[in-house]
Amino acid sequence: MMTHWASDETKTANFGDKRLNQRMETLLKQLGDKPFESIPTACGGWAETLAAYRFFDNEKVTDNQVLQSHIHASIERISCYPVVLLAQDTTDLIHTITKGPLGLGTLKETEKREIFLHPTIAITPHRLCLGVVGADIWQRLEKSPKKERLRLPINEKESVHWLEGYHRACEISGIIPETLIVNLADREGDIYEWFLETEEYSPDTRAQWIIRAAQDRLLDTRDKETRKIWNKLEKKPILGTVKFTLPASGNRKTRDVEQTVRAARVVIKAPYRPGYKFKNVEVNAVLAREENPPLGIEPIEWLLLSSLPIESFEQAATVLEWYTCRWEIEIFFRVLKSGCQVEKLQLESIDRLEPCLALYLIIAWRTLFVTMFGRIYPDFDCEFIFTKDEWQAVHLVLNQTTLPTSPPTLGEFIRMIARLGGHLGRKHDGAPGPQSIWIGLQRMRDFVRVLDAIKNTQNTPYIPSQNPSIFV
Repeated sequence: MMTHWASDETKTANFGDKRLNQRMETLLKQLGDKPFESIPTACGGWAETLAAYRFFDNEKVTDNQVLQSHIHASIERISCYPVVLLAQDTTDLIHTITKGPLGLGTLKETEKREIFLHPTIAITPHRLCLGVVGADIWQRLEKSPKKERLRLPINEKESVHWLEGYHRACEISGIIPETLIVNLADREGDIYEWFLETEEYSPDTRAQWIIRAAQDRLLDTRDKETRKIWNKLEKKPILGTVKFTLPASGNRKTRDVEQTVRAARVVIKAPYRPGYKFKNVEVNAVLAREENPPLGIEPIEWLLLSSLPIESFEQAATVLEWYTCRWEIEIFFRVLKSGCQVEKLQLESIDRLEPCLALYLIIAWRTLFVTMFGRIYPDFDCEFIFTKDEWQAVHLVLNQTTLPTSPPTLGEFIRMIARLGGHLGRKHDGAPGPQSIWIGLQRMRDFVRVLDAIKNTQNTPYIPSQNPSIFV
């Protein structure tokens, strides 16, 4: 019989206590089956809720320790692919805690805290999310003035989390040398120290990287017309054009984009750092520019810095294609906030909240994994990632016919789950998205419980009541 997915993600959990290992698996099942319910509702009773709170209170249970077994499972999945992209980014969570009533009144006191989360997720070039391979969680106690932050060494800035993400990428690259590991970062990752860190690793363990430039950096050149990196790239010949679909974001609608591609190898002049003298670094750069955007629309332009080769148009286009996979972490954040409702968690202490967030990172991964796995491998048997009880329960609810002798394909079953989540499946609706999947998965688990209850009732002999009914 196929095990629950939570069992696979917790099989190497080691808190130094078997009871804690078992509780983590139980909690991952409970919260994963009802991701946008409160912890008491997901746990299904006071005893289970109390056990959950005690788990989060235990000093052995930290966010890093909670993620370890999932990271091991993720690395196993990563080893199955020739190229894996590690996308890292930072998001903020507004955590509101409702305290007790004020004085003798009925109004309750609330406290808002801003918590920062910096995860790294593993994705394939086909955008299949393989897992969360690390995460940093912190609170900003006090924001210092910009001038003061500029004087601080990198290890005393929040920027250090980007370097730590790259260190994780290099560690995984050393564990799985046969897989090409490429670290992806948006403009916040444009940190000179990152370029220097690359040279600290041997070629055997060094992860590659693609970073979107935020600064028009000075170059080490005597040519005044190309002293800055943007000017240098603009004067390079066009290698070719690329086309892709830009996803919707905020008020921006989905649209097709065509960009010209230029590339060059450049030597960046070392910036000034108080107390440090850095050397110049040589990096590859790709400029992708939308030359003819729709009327009234801001053109899409990226300058990407990379350690990957860019000598040919195909190589430069690959850098662009892989960078666009970074959008998956934005979807991951949406699943975490809207699907898992992590900003509504009522945990008063940060020590409780951090391991709980780590559990929800795993749950958010599962939603993305199921969504894309069904698109990429639609002809697989659905029992590859779902149990027999799950597909049978969904089939009975949607079709209300006798069960087929063989399970549906993964593509068919994903569409069935999406129907439970409100996806209409019309021609112009496109493939099911994460929202319809996370709603459908929760409803699926509810139907499985009902089916189990019916089976148990049928297997239980009828015992007449010894007390006469008042309705007779």
